[in-house]
Amino acid sequence: MRVRNIKNKKEILENSKYVISNPSFYKGKWNSLFENNNRICLEIGTGKCSFIYEIARQNPDINYIGIERIDTVLAYGVKDLENKPFLNNLHLINYDALKIDDIFSKEIDTLYLNFSDPWPKARHEKRRLTNFRFLEKYDIIFLGDNKIIMKTDNRDLFEYSVVSLSNYGYKITDLSLDLHKKEDYNNIVTEYEEKFSRKGCQIYMLNAVKKNE
Repeated sequence: MRVRNIKNKKEILENSKYVISNPSFYKGKWNSLFENNNRICLEIGTGKCSFIYEIARQNPDINYIGIERIDTVLAYGVKDLENKPFLNNLHLINYDALKIDDIFSKEIDTLYLNFSDPWPKARHEKRRLTNFRFLEKYDIIFLGDNKIIMKTDNRDLFEYSVVSLSNYGYKITDLSLDLHKKEDYNNIVTEYEEKFSRKGCQIYMLNAVKKNE
C-alpha cells in the first residue's frame, strides 16, 4: 500500500479519541473500555476506516475495533473521522496483526477481513491473513464460535482462503463470486471495494464458521 506520508501522523494518532495507544493493557477486558458487555467485532486491516466507521454507525449496540498496521494509512482515516459524528462503540489500534494474541483473549465475536494484501508470491504465503499461522492465533481471540467474514477482489487469495479455512475446520456458510450481484446481501462498501468495482472487478465474499465445543 503506497500512500503519501503525513508529517504529523504521530500527533494525529496520539490525539485521537478513537486510537488506543496501549492495547495490551485491555487484553481480556476490552468491554471495560466500551463500558458495556455488548459483543465485540474486529476488522484487521481497517485502512482509512470507511467500513469500520459505517458498520459501527449502523449498529450502535455492537462494539467495533479496527486494526491497521500502517500508521500513515490510519492517520488518514482518523483525520477523516474528525469530520464525522463521534461513535462510542468504535476504537482503533495501530498494530501488527501478527501479534493479535497479545491484545485479545476470548472476546471477539466476528472477524472482518476486507481486501487484505494477497501476498501473491509463494515465499510470502505465511503473511496471508488466512494462512494457518494466523488461523491459530484467531483461535485465541474468539469468544464462542470462530466467525470470519472476508471480501476481496483477488481470486487467487479467495480460492486460497476457501481451502485454508476448510482445511482448518471452518465451514463456509455463505459464498459469492460476484458480491455486487447478490441482491439479498446487506453490503457496506469499503474504499478499496468502491475503487475496484468502478474498474469492473468482481468482488468475492465468504462467511466462515468454526464451531468450538
